[in-house]
Amino acid sequence: MEEPGIFSSLFEPIENILHAVLSGLYSLTEQLGFGSYGLAIILLTIIIKVILYPLTVKQLKSMRAMQKIQPELKKLQEKYKDKPQVMQQKLMQLYQKEGVNPMAGCLPLLIQMPILMAMYYTLFNFDYGAVEPSFLWLPSLSQTDPLYILPVLSALTTFLQQKISMTESTQQMKMMMVIMPLFIGFISLNFPAGLVLYWVTMNIVQIFQQLWINNKKDDSDKEAA
Repeated sequence: MEEPGIFSSLFEPIENILHAVLSGLYSLTEQLGFGSYGLAIILLTIIIKVILYPLTVKQLKSMRAMQKIQPELKKLQEKYKDKPQVMQQKLMQLYQKEGVNPMAGCLPLLIQMPILMAMYYTLFNFDYGAVEPSFLWLPSLSQTDPLYILPVLSALTTFLQQKISMTESTQQMKMMMVIMPLFIGFISLNFPAGLVLYWVTMNIVQIFQQLWINNKKDDSDKEAA
């Protein structure tokens, strides 16, 4: 299987680090008596998500803040659609009033993307060597899932992750909540099982992180009341 994309070299330094860490985690599972690349992938994904947690918090808070003011944004856009300069002024006033920075969610995402993309390229064509990279029902992590369990899980966990992260649902968001999981599930049919395992694990960790953040927010709201 050829390595995807012409941009993989951009992420090569991070790929080398992830490759070394993944190999180290596999060696750790060997020392524990059950060498497993599947478990090593899960552990590496969890480690990455824990490291990126502060950025995830900032991104989710910014996303939820923007969703909260969507009704007001729509009203202003409709009211001043023929006066773009006035509309921009009103939007800036709304952002200042609500303490929202529309660009605040972009920086955490931009920082995370190189790491997530490097993980993608690392696993897409990972060299497992002489070891047969089987895991649970999977005969090989370098091949597609013959039972299609992981592609289905990739679609379901993507849907749940999106649903939990949204407080307000516009028609476009509702469409994306259906289209994106189906798209992820479809492309997962042709991806190596190790890569799809990473995606499913990442979604599951993200879901728990979002539930944790949401619970902390609810507790803060109760204390404020």
